[in-house]
Amino acid sequence: MPVAKVARPRAAMDVRQGSGLRVSTLVLSLLVLVAVALVYVWSHLHNTQLKYRIAEEMTVRENLLEENRRLKVEIATLKSPQRIESIAREKLKLQYPEREQVVLIK
Repeated sequence: MPVAKVARPRAAMDVRQGSGLRVSTLVLSLLVLVAVALVYVWSHLHNTQLKYRIAEEMTVRENLLEENRRLKVEIATLKSPQRIESIAREKLKLQYPEREQVVLIK
């Protein structure tokens, strides 16, 4: 018995192609959505890391400013004329010159 080929209706083929198109559009949309979500999460994490680094650097800055203030006080103390005079008299045994020892230069 001869087998007769039945021609498929054109509408059935169009439906199958249309559903394939819908699936590929859905997959592409999901991929774009996942990519956008990954970029958002990455940017949020990067932003958080930068905030931590800024906080650390601000702490370092405050510590350096405090050390700078202490060093300025120490410099002022070491440059004090009273301190220098006491070192000159006590440790170096220096004294003011007598009137005869002073020579004026013009």
